[in-house]
Amino acid sequence: MHDPEPPLAVPGRAVPGLAVMDLGICDYRDAWARQLALVEARKAGGGTDTVMLVEHPHVFTVGRSQRALANVVAPGDVEVVEVERGGDVTYHGPGQLVAYPIVRLDDGERDLHRFLRNLEAAALATLAGFGVDAGREPGKTGVWLDGAAGARKKICSIGVACRRWVTFHGLALNVTTDLSYFFRINPCGFESAVMTSMAAELGVGVAMLDVKRRLAVELARTLGRRLL
Repeated sequence: MHDPEPPLAVPGRAVPGLAVMDLGICDYRDAWARQLALVEARKAGGGTDTVMLVEHPHVFTVGRSQRALANVVAPGDVEVVEVERGGDVTYHGPGQLVAYPIVRLDDGERDLHRFLRNLEAAALATLAGFGVDAGREPGKTGVWLDGAAGARKKICSIGVACRRWVTFHGLALNVTTDLSYFFRINPCGFESAVMTSMAAELGVGVAMLDVKRRLAVELARTLGRRLL
């Protein structure tokens, strides 16, 4: 069920802007470097809160979870990159929309658990706009739904990092993702068959540009920002 959280907004404060940077298809390490540069600018009080939207060539990323590397089962020719975000191992590739909100959390917003819930809320609202009924799973970060065969499926993975209250990394929403790549890992520590996509659930293709536009709007709303 679609159950968004209230926006992260601070009464009496002007609503900050949120810029959108669409990188198209971009190498993971290049996008990571861009994130870090934006983080440094925001830490120093410069720049603008920004959400980077991107598709990556095939890559597995490993977060800080203790067992993350052990969940890389058979990567084959796909690069494995260890990063500073929370969470376990996941896959990024064509057909998956990745959103990296580089946002400076000010007084009244400094609650990372709520920040995660608001990322989930943005994904939930985006999915609802395309007719995909999804929800949360208690104790499991991300967005879940009941798949066509009745099994509980995960459609969106989330893992973030934060430096001096500037967030980075973010969410990965499976739009038309080739789900076979998840069988090379235990995604987020789960069995590989747990993953699904919008196309798999709807039975039709979905235009990435339309999903990008909707997700940008919903991220601005749930994070209490004004879309620039």
